[in-house]
Amino acid sequence: MNPIKTQREGAILQVTLDRPKANAIDLATSRVMGEVFRDFRDDPDLRVAIITGGGDKFFCPGWDLKAAADGDAVDGDYGVGGFGGLQELRDMNKPVIAAVNGIACGGGLELALSADMIIAADHASFALPEIRSGTVADAASVKLPKRIPYHIAMELLLTGRWFDPGEAKAWGLINEIVPGDQLMDRAWELARLLASGPPLVYAAIKEIVREAEDSKFQDVMNRITRRQLPTVDVLYGSEDNLEGARAFAEKRDPVWKGR
Repeated sequence: MNPIKTQREGAILQVTLDRPKANAIDLATSRVMGEVFRDFRDDPDLRVAIITGGGDKFFCPGWDLKAAADGDAVDGDYGVGGFGGLQELRDMNKPVIAAVNGIACGGGLELALSADMIIAADHASFALPEIRSGTVADAASVKLPKRIPYHIAMELLLTGRWFDPGEAKAWGLINEIVPGDQLMDRAWELARLLASGPPLVYAAIKEIVREAEDSKFQDVMNRITRRQLPTVDVLYGSEDNLEGARAFAEKRDPVWKGR
């Protein structure tokens, strides 16, 4: 049984982690996920991805401890993109939406944090419980303090306590809380909105955000002005850049071609 199911509609790809009973990720599943997201990244006809879990109980609990007990090494080959195929995938310049349909803990929460937008079912729950087993939530230790206030991030990392969607939204960790039976409809609504937008601009935004993580404001602005970022250079020389101005002048909706 393939643990990863995909559904494609136009420029949108839905990726569903469907590995009963809990959607835990072993090495083989991680490698498949990496191939799926790499192919999404490299397909010029795809613009937006949704990542979700099968069923309504688990989004993903992270690492498959049963597989680890059977010999999967925690430092084994996760494949392109690292654990879950997304969080270390380079040059992912397309929007990704996480639709959290249930429990997202440990590496599952880290997988959700790899998305650009997170929406959650009202029955979802979150935690970083690695501390209780004497391990480190490494990706979350990098990402979480950049997404929410430092002292809250540290509390969640140091205690491993569970929290609900209401608290997650209050701290800015997720974008929306949606009734469970409406989660995927809302995810696809957001995806269609993004798919109708300018893909070259999205790519430039994501590259600029990455550049800004470890750089001073003026340094990044200088690189943008000098067109030293590949996506910005492509955007400023593109048909879409001209189309945006023409559509505004002609008072019509732009037709984006991604070139």
